[in-house]
Amino acid sequence: MKLSILDQSPRSAEKTPKDALDTSLRLAIAGEKLGYHRYWIAEHHDFPGLTSSAPEVIISWIGARTKTIRLGAGAILLPHYKPYKVAETFNLLSTLFPGRIDLGIGRSPGGSAEASMALSGNFLENVKNLPSSLEELLHFLRDDFPEDHPFRALNPSPVPASSPRPFVLGTSRKSAKLAAENGTGYAFGQFMGSHDPDIIKDYKKYFAASNGMDAPEAILAVPVICAETEELAERIAIPSLVWQLMIEKGEGAQGVPSFDEAKAYLKTDEDLERLDKLKASMAIGSPKTIKAKLEGLIAEYGADEVMMVTITHLEHEKIRSYELIAHECFSNG
Repeated sequence: MKLSILDQSPRSAEKTPKDALDTSLRLAIAGEKLGYHRYWIAEHHDFPGLTSSAPEVIISWIGARTKTIRLGAGAILLPHYKPYKVAETFNLLSTLFPGRIDLGIGRSPGGSAEASMALSGNFLENVKNLPSSLEELLHFLRDDFPEDHPFRALNPSPVPASSPRPFVLGTSRKSAKLAAENGTGYAFGQFMGSHDPDIIKDYKKYFAASNGMDAPEAILAVPVICAETEELAERIAIPSLVWQLMIEKGEGAQGVPSFDEAKAYLKTDEDLERLDKLKASMAIGSPKTIKAKLEGLIAEYGADEVMMVTITHLEHEKIRSYELIAHECFSNG
């Protein structure tokens, strides 16, 4: 079973942004030691509870402190940027960390409308142009512009010996189709509330081999919390679930609450009903329970890999969750 880590560098309520980033570093180091395949960091803007506004900076910081785990963005939000600059940045990362860099591409704004305007102006127009922007980016990475293209002689220097591995991230058939047509990997964000097992199957069915990628590669990203017992896992999950509820109400700026704060927040039947729905969308439980759930998801979706996002109030709970899953899934075959 190939397992990986997706991190959003969330901040706990009483912690600083630097604390959250230090936790991300320790998580990546622990993930490498435990045998996880990748560590990806997300991109978010104007979100005080998350500290991942510049994935490329975090990747370089973590890359300097790890040796083997693949590192990537999950995802760079391409509508905010010019393809040439993204190609330069990830070629540089691939030069610094050969054979270890993934470039995930997403289309979402990753933050407020005001943040999108500040970053890229007309975001909706840029989203509309995403297919052509992705095509241009891939030409830069693969060095295969047509002879008559004005960028044919332009190099996104430094050009690495091993190019970054491209993925399209999404939650819809549109994103899967974009990945398949362009011959990139595909990561389906089930953790964002989507559920459509046929998306990955369609991606694989219509995948077109490309310069640099001759076979489809599908990742399923899911929310997971594991602990020694079912009861403890459910207790640890409460702050994360309540934080999602708070975010939905526009009240999550202070970060992931403590268990006591989370319990105190739940005051209405409506909150409890919503909490149950959020809980049902997560994989929560003991190591054996989580392994069975992951195996079931792999079979259901036809995924080649599962990437887990785990949000807890305490750092040791998060790292312990990944430890328990690794010991169960890797040590026991």
